[in-house]
Amino acid sequence: MIDHDNAYGGLVDEDNHGQWAFGTSFDDPLAGVDTTVPDDVDLGALARYCLSLGDDALISSHRLSEWCARAPELEEEMALANIGLDLLGQARLLLARAAAADSSVVPFISDSSPVPAEDALAFFRTDAQFRCVRLCELDNADFAETIVRTLVLSTWRLAIFAKLRDSRDPVLSAVAAKGVKELTYHRDYAARWTVVLGCGTDESRRRIRTALEFVWPYTAELFVPTEDELALAASGVGIDPRTVREEFDAVTSHVLHAAELETPGGPTVGTVGGRAGRLGLHTGALSVLLAEMQSVARAHPDGSW
Repeated sequence: MIDHDNAYGGLVDEDNHGQWAFGTSFDDPLAGVDTTVPDDVDLGALARYCLSLGDDALISSHRLSEWCARAPELEEEMALANIGLDLLGQARLLLARAAAADSSVVPFISDSSPVPAEDALAFFRTDAQFRCVRLCELDNADFAETIVRTLVLSTWRLAIFAKLRDSRDPVLSAVAAKGVKELTYHRDYAARWTVVLGCGTDESRRRIRTALEFVWPYTAELFVPTEDELALAASGVGIDPRTVREEFDAVTSHVLHAAELETPGGPTVGTVGGRAGRLGLHTGALSVLLAEMQSVARAHPDGSW
């Protein structure tokens, strides 16, 4: 059994099979759930909130999929692919909830299009219409950077989802309940590799330190609430991301200490006119990613798969 309270326990346990992503089950988390939105919830705000969390998962999933046939070992290729599948499942549920809450967010394709709403949101929006944080969209520089990015995002997302289990929106609550199990594995996997690289060779230490210095300036964006997040948090539906900062700092400090690494300081990545990823301001990397991810769907917009 994995001790999920210990981010680096069992690193050298050759009989421990916790390195495999068991979170990609086919259980429907919405089975038997009354999906009615509470009457007092702002449907537009709920849709945008679900898009934000869904886009984080979708874009992160695509980045992880790029490691297929390129990871250092077959076992790590399988692990990264399964983490990506977990996130893709979360993305599908969240984008579908966004469309159900406010159909106006769904791009129009044609009157006869067979494309489901969540697929339309994934494949027919422009980069400025995506609401993911910028950390999700950064290119895969090397394995160490992917590990640090996964550690940061999974630690933050797990803290958010743990609180979302008590959301007044039944769908967010159900998605979060399943997501917590998956994200616990994601965080554990990334933490283990952070310790391995940090306590490894001179080259692995150099790479993980370089990755930390590059990724860390983007973490500040995770804790800046939008107006929608504040409004939904006040109504018991969403989470103010500032409330998980203490947990995030405690977990990451714990892992970095075990890896003999220091938490980077220095400036954070700024905004433009107060806008960042949640409000449609992205890096150039997202445009390139979407050009690849959306190419087939855009070439055959009325296709049925």
